[in-house]
Amino acid sequence: MADLAARAYRVAQSLVPDAIAGYVLPGHVRQFRRTGVTSAGDARRRLLIAPVNSAGQGYAWARASETLDGVAAASAMFRGGDDVFGFTADHLIPATALIGNARWRRAQHRAILRGFSHVIIESGRHLFEVDGDPLALVREMQAAGIRVALVWHGSDIRLPSAHAEREPDSPFRAGAYEGTSTLEEIAEAHARFAEEAGVPVFVSTPDLLPFAPGATWLPVVVDVDGWAAAATRPALVGAGPLRVVHVPSRAGLKGSHAIADTMRRLHEEGVVEYTELRGIPSSRMPEVIGGADVVLDQFLAGAYGVAVCEALAAGRLVVSHVADDTREAVQRISGEALPVVQARASQLEDVLRGIAADRARFATTAAEGPAFVRAVHDGTLSAEALRPFLDS
Repeated sequence: MADLAARAYRVAQSLVPDAIAGYVLPGHVRQFRRTGVTSAGDARRRLLIAPVNSAGQGYAWARASETLDGVAAASAMFRGGDDVFGFTADHLIPATALIGNARWRRAQHRAILRGFSHVIIESGRHLFEVDGDPLALVREMQAAGIRVALVWHGSDIRLPSAHAEREPDSPFRAGAYEGTSTLEEIAEAHARFAEEAGVPVFVSTPDLLPFAPGATWLPVVVDVDGWAAAATRPALVGAGPLRVVHVPSRAGLKGSHAIADTMRRLHEEGVVEYTELRGIPSSRMPEVIGGADVVLDQFLAGAYGVAVCEALAAGRLVVSHVADDTREAVQRISGEALPVVQARASQLEDVLRGIAADRARFATTAAEGPAFVRAVHDGTLSAEALRPFLDS
């Protein structure tokens, strides 16, 4: 009987126009009510950041913006059933509502136009349509009196061909990364969109500034106190192998393959105890990172982002390749030097052997991490970056 009822419901669903399904089909009605629409508190300036919430940054920036006088903010993100990271957002929108519930899409449309004075669009994505035109949405919001900006993360705007010219170890040289042509098309399309939109542009990491002329660095934000509390012991204290971890979230772009042989050899020799972390929910990352001595980030892009900031806040020694111009941009804008130990993939073995041989010196570097993150990535600098946009 249950199977028969399910088949009957699917037949009924196929016969009901999408435009009215949200009003008459029980499943659609329940979904509409559960999902709701995005809203912010009562304030003179009401900011929406949506719809990606990459690494939880939409939510973090929303909280940072609320430290400014007269600002209420909300983050919204689309979430599929395969999301293993579980980042927090003010409004979690199931992908099924975005795709299959026209009533929800119309309600979200109205909520945005009526409920917000400022909107930051993440990654060039439409806010309530799967295949909607984001430029048309920008113009509609502007016509409604809403101030609009764009924010780009990583491969959103990093043009592979330009990166290959700037960076000797770029993963985009000689077609080494399989998805290079796709990323080139995405970055080119986003650059055209930004130019046509003519609105303020932010980038989440300073290495992206050369790829988005005129953009403002909007520093990523991490919970400094929470990550500091995650440390089970000071880094690089005691004897034995260095506890080294690496999170190959996008292995082809991070250079995980380029360091694999080195790390295997050092692990077998007992210089390090090496662990790669895969598919770990964000809620468990502090305890894992907090138990390490050294965190390896990436060795191809010349960048640093949320993962580095979290490890630094936990007092771990971070070893990574960060390009000179990126380090200079951080120093120029924030007044702080980035305490990340420099290493390209080809240098990693010598660097790790050096750390193992002189733990006390590198422990001092690790101890600088929390103060750096507190100065640059606790949300204060991010709020100041947003201030001109929100004041307009």
